[in-house]
Amino acid sequence: MSTNSWRISTVNGALLALYFIPAWTLVAFRIMVSPVHGLYDLPNVSVAIFLSDHLHFASMNTVRFAWLLALGKMTVVAFFALFLIMTTRASIRKTGGCDEALGMALGIGSLITFGSMVMASQVGEVAAVRLHATELLLLLGTAILMTAEPPFQRETTPAREWPPQPEIYPYSNPSS
Repeated sequence: MSTNSWRISTVNGALLALYFIPAWTLVAFRIMVSPVHGLYDLPNVSVAIFLSDHLHFASMNTVRFAWLLALGKMTVVAFFALFLIMTTRASIRKTGGCDEALGMALGIGSLITFGSMVMASQVGEVAAVRLHATELLLLLGTAILMTAEPPFQRETTPAREWPPQPEIYPYSNPSS
């Protein structure tokens, strides 16, 4: 088996997926089971405080936003899971077909973590700022690695060698 089909961004994306899938799935399921209690857990406490103190959301609007946050996090988890499934096939991995799923997960995840980090800094939650800044740096580092890494180069060999073309001289005699 040839191991040269693994790009460093694919390995980095797989390691990132192994972190985000369980972490964000647990957070999203806590929000789904109990929206208010799940929103006031450590990963989301800054969002909850910002919504209630700065935006003056009512309790039903806070629950709706909590469900929207859970839906966004589950979307990121789904794209990471799709990326991991697609990396198992060497033909998809070699052509870079799994990069779109990783790119979507990185884009949506970066928006969620950036927004959460800004909200955490506004309410003064230092632990939440550190958590969201770390997650944002992980996501942005992988995105930068994907854009800076050159595309996968394959050695192309022709399927068969064509015979040489005969020399054709129109309107002349080749013996003269």
